[in-house]
Amino acid sequence: MPELADEGDRPSITEVNGTVARFEMAYNAENETMRVAFGAPLSQRVPSYLFLALAIGVAVTVAMAHGMSANSTLFIWVVEGDRGRPLPASVLSTIILISGLATALRSHMRGVIVHKDGIEARYLLAMGMPRIRKWAWPQIHRMVMDDEGVILELWDGQYDRLPDVDRGADMANLLEGMASRHNITVTRLKKLAD
Repeated sequence: MPELADEGDRPSITEVNGTVARFEMAYNAENETMRVAFGAPLSQRVPSYLFLALAIGVAVTVAMAHGMSANSTLFIWVVEGDRGRPLPASVLSTIILISGLATALRSHMRGVIVHKDGIEARYLLAMGMPRIRKWAWPQIHRMVMDDEGVILELWDGQYDRLPDVDRGADMANLLEGMASRHNITVTRLKKLAD
């Protein structure tokens, strides 16, 4: 072997072989970022949209009242009527608008998220308090699927039903594929004839 110290700088692999060096790595970034979200169905989001529309309507009406002439009925009812109210109409309309925005955002937070480590379900309880349930793939013993939804049978014998989502068939197909990768038994129920 020739002395490399005598030659000055050491030659690189690409200079010697004339090709670009490529290295295989065990880490695959494509699989690490797998995350598919399924939102709540439109029927569950419509009430929040209606409330947001009402809130925008109230805010626009109050803003218009402040810009109208002093003789208009709306100006008298909103602006001059604020003198006897404990809470001005502009403050109340702002509170209603913020509540409408929060309700619409909260309705978009419901649903199911499938990722590389497992499944995450986001529910809303009765007073609007959120509940998040997470299951890792090793916790799931079996999945029972039909056209209506997915039920998870866990390793400890408990059953959990995933919330209804907008694209239920797509979610069921994705979960079926993930179940086959993780050796989870899948039971597909056929639709009953009417």
